[in-house]
Amino acid sequence: MNSIVANDQLGAFCRHTHVEMNGADSGPLKGLTFAVKDIYDVSGVKTGFGSPDWLRTHEPAARTAPAVQWLLDAGAHLVGKTHTEEMAWSLTGENAHYGTPVNVNAPGRIPGGSSSGSAAAVAAGLVDFALGSDTGGSVRLPASYCGILGLRPSHGHISLDGVCPLAPSFDTCGWFARDPAIFERVGRVLLRDAAPARAPGRLLVAQDALAFADDAAQTALQPALGKVAALIGAPQYVTVGDEPLTTWGDYFRFPQGAEAWECHREWVTRAKPGFGPAVGPRIAWAATVAPGDVARARARREEITRRMDELLRDGAVLALPSAPGIALLRNSPAKVVDELRSRALPMLCIAGLARLPQVSLPLATLDGCPLGLSLIAARGNDALLLDLAKKLC
Repeated sequence: MNSIVANDQLGAFCRHTHVEMNGADSGPLKGLTFAVKDIYDVSGVKTGFGSPDWLRTHEPAARTAPAVQWLLDAGAHLVGKTHTEEMAWSLTGENAHYGTPVNVNAPGRIPGGSSSGSAAAVAAGLVDFALGSDTGGSVRLPASYCGILGLRPSHGHISLDGVCPLAPSFDTCGWFARDPAIFERVGRVLLRDAAPARAPGRLLVAQDALAFADDAAQTALQPALGKVAALIGAPQYVTVGDEPLTTWGDYFRFPQGAEAWECHREWVTRAKPGFGPAVGPRIAWAATVAPGDVARARARREEITRRMDELLRDGAVLALPSAPGIALLRNSPAKVVDELRSRALPMLCIAGLARLPQVSLPLATLDGCPLGLSLIAARGNDALLLDLAKKLC
């Protein structure tokens, strides 16, 4: 076990699924170190998925996930696997079985989930970058809480072969970095994209999403919005939703739950895993989602996708908070966590429903804690967001 993992005092790395691999001798990521969320397969090693029962009931992976292999082939060195929330289904990062990684940039507060270990490791400088995943916000929220860069790519643009699924029609392979140049280089490798980024068009501000942020957070984000406006142009405030964004959140929740149950029903029924107190009720609820609710949500999702495609045409960029506020204190009461989810999902569901890329930029602080500003672009305009991140951070 290398010294980085052996000396990890933050609880970011997995000991039970540890693996390390040297990258190629040359490539655009030569010499960089990275970690991967423990939902990505690495050949010959078990994938833990944040669950001791998943670990117990699954064999070592037969092959390495393409996303991991591409990074190795590009010259990056894999240091280890990082903790994830159980079944990758949480926004706090507090795993009932393995603990909560330390957020060095917001002491005493959560790192955010479910890519908690990856975000914590990057924030602490233990690795140059790390793979996470984002279904409902699991890259964007931890990036905001930990004060680092994080991107959810356009849905389907990065292979998820060899990755434990949560809800496949929403799941994406995302990543974190501190340095914007490294962030872009990693993105180019993962997106298999060497084309120049297009120029941004209009700057839009999602006023209905902004309304879900704390008043103090809205104020703290104003200088960050000003910085983006100085680069792109004066902002136009828009209402994103054709219904309240809380309703859009339902259009996200119902298919997500149904897909999670479809993916894992056989295993849950057979293995009878001992889920933690946060994830257990979520899995139980997923088994009860009504088909009619799912069908209506999926129909609305296509209408929302068309609406967002029109809004973001011609290189438009949409700005909104990455999170409702700064990270919660660790071990917050369930009521406080539920309130976070109810305020975070309406702003996080926009990109998920419309299959859009979204980057969280560490451009603000509040009460000494990080606070991210997000930018959303049209599907396939991921490189535009990478270019903006490099210019703004």
